[in-house]
Amino acid sequence: MPSAHKIPLSVVLPAYNSGDTIVRAVRSILDSPGADFELIVVNDGSTDQTVERVQAIPDPRLQLLHQDHRGPSTAFAHGLRHARGRWIARMDADDIATPDRLVKQLEHLHSTDGDAVGGLVQILDPTGRPVPTLNRYERWLNSLITPESIAAYRFVESPLVNPTAMARREIFEMGYRDGPWPEDYDLWLRVLHAGFRISKIPEPLLTWTDHPQRLTRSDPRYSAEAFDRCRRMHLLEGPLRGVERVHLWGAGKTGKPWMRWLLAEGFTVKTLTDVSPRKLGQNIHGVIASDPEALPSAGTIPLIIAVGASGARNHIARFITARGFVPGENAWFVA
Repeated sequence: MPSAHKIPLSVVLPAYNSGDTIVRAVRSILDSPGADFELIVVNDGSTDQTVERVQAIPDPRLQLLHQDHRGPSTAFAHGLRHARGRWIARMDADDIATPDRLVKQLEHLHSTDGDAVGGLVQILDPTGRPVPTLNRYERWLNSLITPESIAAYRFVESPLVNPTAMARREIFEMGYRDGPWPEDYDLWLRVLHAGFRISKIPEPLLTWTDHPQRLTRSDPRYSAEAFDRCRRMHLLEGPLRGVERVHLWGAGKTGKPWMRWLLAEGFTVKTLTDVSPRKLGQNIHGVIASDPEALPSAGTIPLIIAVGASGARNHIARFITARGFVPGENAWFVA
């Protein structure tokens, strides 16, 4: 097995039955100018033309590995063991990297002494058209650029698109864990909890191709319930560990399920904040909803903000900051 740290960068690309897209994905990496790297494609037991099409690409930077079909997490781990780079980048077999993705991410990491970096994405269908149902998610993803915003909003959704990621080797060596959750979201939550800082290049670096066979569409580990399970597990193991009382902002359709969950987990909801005149004064699960002016200044009690509208989140962030709360430290946006 090759020893690590002999080149600056290794790109690891798991592939399973990706014959229709693999050449495009591989070429988008190999055509990157100005970066010293290797590309490791891990064939995850494909039964189509994936292997033959990768083998037909003549490039000394390209290495093809094989394993029985065990899934992308295991395939990535197999590729990581053979990677020689100090820095590791992810790539997926159905996406397209921009020509300057690798060099811009390396320059950013070196200039900022950063830990991990992603980039903005364009989410398109296989015909190259935007996916209307994902427009809001794309805007939200692309609004998170700084380490502070990524940390603050990490319990809303996964703040980093996995195939845009480039990070220190030790981050990826934390490993994708198999379980009833999205393994990439689980990893990034553990990375952020460990204190690593993630940022993004503020320009598109990847075309993310959405199609019915993509794992995020077809695998139950990427269902809404699985994401919810993941974020709640990490809240309990992280910001809410050892906590008995919380403030909750949100008494509507997003906030009420969080209220029920917090109470079921044994938390005391100290204050319940909302802006809807219909909610104010109501007794909701034993707590009277009050307007924002009744929210105490920041102290030892963390604040959970369960509000669905992204525009409302921005207003709330400004308001609670004036109250001494710091999103990502003692105030947490959830969805």
